[in-house]
Amino acid sequence: MGYSAPRGTVDILPGQSEKWIKLEQLLRTIAANYNVKEMRTPIFEHAELFNRAVGDTSDVVSKEMYTFQDKKGRYISLRPEGTAGIARAYVENKMYGLPEKLQKVYYMGPMFRYERPQNGRQRQFHQFGVEMLGVESPYVDVECMLMAVTVVEALGLQNVTLHINSLGDDESRDAYREALKNHFRGHLDELCGDCKARFEKNPLRILDCKVDAKHPAMKTAPKTIDYLSESAKEHFNKVCSLLDDLEIDYVIDTNLVRGLDYYSHTVFEIISDDPKLGAGATVGGGGRYNGLIEEIGGPATPGVGFAFGMERLLLALDDEEDGLDCYIMPLGEEAKDLAMQIIAMLRANGFTCEMDHVSRGLKGQFKSADRFNAHFSIILGEEEVKNEVVNIKCNHDKEQEVVPLENILAHIENHLNGGHEHE
Repeated sequence: MGYSAPRGTVDILPGQSEKWIKLEQLLRTIAANYNVKEMRTPIFEHAELFNRAVGDTSDVVSKEMYTFQDKKGRYISLRPEGTAGIARAYVENKMYGLPEKLQKVYYMGPMFRYERPQNGRQRQFHQFGVEMLGVESPYVDVECMLMAVTVVEALGLQNVTLHINSLGDDESRDAYREALKNHFRGHLDELCGDCKARFEKNPLRILDCKVDAKHPAMKTAPKTIDYLSESAKEHFNKVCSLLDDLEIDYVIDTNLVRGLDYYSHTVFEIISDDPKLGAGATVGGGGRYNGLIEEIGGPATPGVGFAFGMERLLLALDDEEDGLDCYIMPLGEEAKDLAMQIIAMLRANGFTCEMDHVSRGLKGQFKSADRFNAHFSIILGEEEVKNEVVNIKCNHDKEQEVVPLENILAHIENHLNGGHEHE
């Protein structure tokens, strides 16, 4: 009997995993620049956490979660997103009591949603997300957005636009909710079953419906910014002025509402027309969520964050391979013994290396050096062993030199540090 990966999952093989590592290293570097620390939460949580935090009217909770009962009958869900787990850990570990009021954390890893698999959208996918908890300030909103923009710029994506909107505070949302219900009440018979259910529980979700997206009532629906309270207007105006001061291009997109229940005030998405992703592609997004921590049992704690689908970010990375520093090419058993000592010395000094283990001739070994995109080929046979030297060939400029064993490290370092220029 043959086995295959479950539907909606993919294997990340050597040749692909290096690109993932490169992306992860880039994201960790940016996080360090913003003084954002990593937090790692469980891959599964109690299902009730997502029901409360994400909202039981959301598609994520009502249709897409992987939920099961464990042996004690408890309902457990594989995490469909990262914010709820971060919020739970923040409360459980009493991070609100730490001396620094603003806690900035990031997460990176697999998420799970039961939906129809398609290109770039699997049932197990990966997210990089950032949460900034503890301070309600337009300055923190803008720092969060600036970090998201920094990620996109670091990837070299072209034609990128920051789309922003405001959902306002509780007063604003209550007024807007009533306006939406009044607007859609006369169209209920024309909308899908999900929208009819959302009408009473959360009419804001109607605007996020993919089935009725082209219904005329969607185009004429009230706009959130027309129902903002005075304090919510002040918050949003400050966000806009800060972005102006930083010369960050943005568009006020009144159709932007985001898909999860916990958002309030500023929401944003990053849209790209880069050919790598396709026209109008959403790279990632997020926003402010001031009631989430309180909703799951913690003290009133404002927060703002964003998330990127890492598979989408991966498409933006260039395909250039870093390659090995050295490929060691022994000819004969004595040479193999010496090659093991050389490769161990080079690795101990931080160089990436490989050697031939199957006793092939030079032609076959040079092919492997090319496949590994090795900077240097280090060749040693019987004569080299006897004379305690090696032949070091730079595979970029094709020049080859005989180097004593004790000078191998110095020769390579001098070459890499500018002692030898490539054309």
